[in-house]
Amino acid sequence: MKEWLRFLIPLLATIALLTGITSFLVSKTSQSWFERDVALRSELAVNSARASVLRAWNLHDSGALRKQLEEITRDTRIAGAGVCAPGGSVAAMAGHSGLGIDCARVLALRPAPNDQSWHGAYPGTENEHFSAVPVHEGGIEVCVVVIIHDMTYAERRAALTRQFTFFALGALAITSSAITILFLRYVRRSWDTQIRRLLRGEGARPEFQPLRHDVQELARQLSAEFESSEHWNADRLRSVLHRHLHGEQIIVLANREPYIHERRSDGEIELVHPASGVVTALEPVMRACSGVWIAHGAGSADREMSDKNGRLQVPPGENLYSLRRVWLSQEEERGYYYGFANEGLWPLCHLAHARPMFRATDFRHYSRINARFAAAAAQEGKVRDPIVWIQDYHFALAPQLVRKKLPAATILTFWHIPWPNAERIGICPWHKELIAGLLGSDILGFHTQLHCNNFLSAIDRFLETRIDRERQSVFYQGHETIVRPYPISVEWPNSWAVAAPAVSECRHALITECDLKQDAVIGLGVDRLDYTKGIAERFLAVERALERFPELRGRFSFVQLAAPSRTEIERYRELSSQIEQIVERINARFGRGTYRPIVYHRAHHEPPKVFQFYRACDFCYVSSLHDGMNLVAKEFVAARDDERGVLILSNFAGASRELSSALIVNPYDLEEASSAFATAVTMSSEEQQERMRAMRQTVAKFNVYRWAGRMMMDTAGLRQHTRLLSRYGDRD
Repeated sequence: MKEWLRFLIPLLATIALLTGITSFLVSKTSQSWFERDVALRSELAVNSARASVLRAWNLHDSGALRKQLEEITRDTRIAGAGVCAPGGSVAAMAGHSGLGIDCARVLALRPAPNDQSWHGAYPGTENEHFSAVPVHEGGIEVCVVVIIHDMTYAERRAALTRQFTFFALGALAITSSAITILFLRYVRRSWDTQIRRLLRGEGARPEFQPLRHDVQELARQLSAEFESSEHWNADRLRSVLHRHLHGEQIIVLANREPYIHERRSDGEIELVHPASGVVTALEPVMRACSGVWIAHGAGSADREMSDKNGRLQVPPGENLYSLRRVWLSQEEERGYYYGFANEGLWPLCHLAHARPMFRATDFRHYSRINARFAAAAAQEGKVRDPIVWIQDYHFALAPQLVRKKLPAATILTFWHIPWPNAERIGICPWHKELIAGLLGSDILGFHTQLHCNNFLSAIDRFLETRIDRERQSVFYQGHETIVRPYPISVEWPNSWAVAAPAVSECRHALITECDLKQDAVIGLGVDRLDYTKGIAERFLAVERALERFPELRGRFSFVQLAAPSRTEIERYRELSSQIEQIVERINARFGRGTYRPIVYHRAHHEPPKVFQFYRACDFCYVSSLHDGMNLVAKEFVAARDDERGVLILSNFAGASRELSSALIVNPYDLEEASSAFATAVTMSSEEQQERMRAMRQTVAKFNVYRWAGRMMMDTAGLRQHTRLLSRYGDRD
């Protein structure tokens, strides 16, 4: 019934519209025809009586004039006639409707003095039309004959024409619709039957088998597109994994482990959550996936808490997925991690004015450790074609190595930091090896389209490949790699934010811990101690704000949580010393009594503590000098369920593309950054709420489950496509 209504309602609306348009056109056309008809009839009548009218006029014989007018009005469609003198008086008049002739008004309607005749609606009537025809003698106009026409008959004819048009159009529409419906029902029933048989594989000819799989693939893509438009959460990600990947094994390769066991000075073992964007993004996904996470076991008590193969179930007490720890010697860690990865690739990929260092010994360690992790992935693979998800710049060679050990595996790689342009990546002596290693992936993901474009440009410049720009894919040594942007995000709803105390409690705890005034204005920074985070520039902006806005002195304090990072590298030790000197100088310059403009905590803080700081501050400043995404910005937004607080965000962080309601600044521009501080401090609660609500909606929709879900749905589609191609190849 609903299908009929969906068809009939537009049909009836179309008929009504067509009828209305047709009626309008018929009325206008008919009116034009009738007006031309009466004008012509009037001129003919006057011309036939012209001689008699002139003779009577010259003799001043009103009776003879009236007699001529009576001859004209014998036609029932003529309501009256009259002869008008040039001055506007009535010389004679006749008619059967009793309608008088107002010569003065008719003559006043004359468009121009030299018009031979004129016509129009008779003033004060509904269905009367007049025609005024001048009578000349010797080229001089002596009088005007006015004829009044009854146009009722014209309206009746127009109404009949409209009725005929309506019924004719209606009959035509209904007939054609009925024929169309019957035809479509027959064709659709036959088509549906054939499609169902084809999809079931019943009686299908071999040449139609590709069509069957194409239709199935199209249905899958439409389903995936619909799913990606909805809100994502852990349950939905599990559902998608079960539906599209049917419980297939997922193996994650990442340098950083999600849980570190450290032995404290008192001999007790402490469980630590590392300060890592990769861990922040992946840990909620692995809880939903129940896969295997392979990572470097770097904790001092990691071996004690693992079995003989380095395995354990995490999170402790929940046992939702497996953690496989890979052991490295100090020399290997120094060469692979601190050397090539963080003294070479990290500064190479970040435009933060640090010179990359490349040593052949470091690259040998890097290659060896990549091979060791690839071997671990092969050991953890319980099926011939697992999904291997490789994380970040620590494992640029691993995709190709994993492919050699697990040829049937589907390999995803996500590069968590920026990918530089071709000229800059060419600085690395082993840039071709890195690019070729990444092309072992089936899907290679970056944060932004710009990073994808940079990678494709590097391939185009350094390797012999075929690049499909439309599909954004690369064909290298007989293998296709799809390159896509997948902006990473954080968990939503955020478990740390949900478990955090009320905002008022968090603020009271922060003020007490940092020895601040009750009415203090609190800025916050949360980072690893890294030169790409712009911490020095951030503190210089604090100093500039205190110089420019004296009213902030004694009231405004900036709290910085800085987790020590890569302390084995000289550049990081120098940075730590430089930061401490800047803090001491600014506090000495503007501090008074217990007041400190900068409260600097150089220590690791667990997520529950960090989220309390997020909820307590007035604004958070993310001043990255160059960043792939920066999840601190999104964590801050996720923490503020009170819809208060201001985010000040560097335009060099990938998050600035999504969180456009933040105050976007250039962290190198101290004037702009310090002005943003003043804006954040004075911003009304209404504007804070409007900005924060918009950003929370963005983070909620584009959360980490959507990030993982999109990659996994693309993986599912790729696996299905690969299996179909393999099946066709076997048949051939």
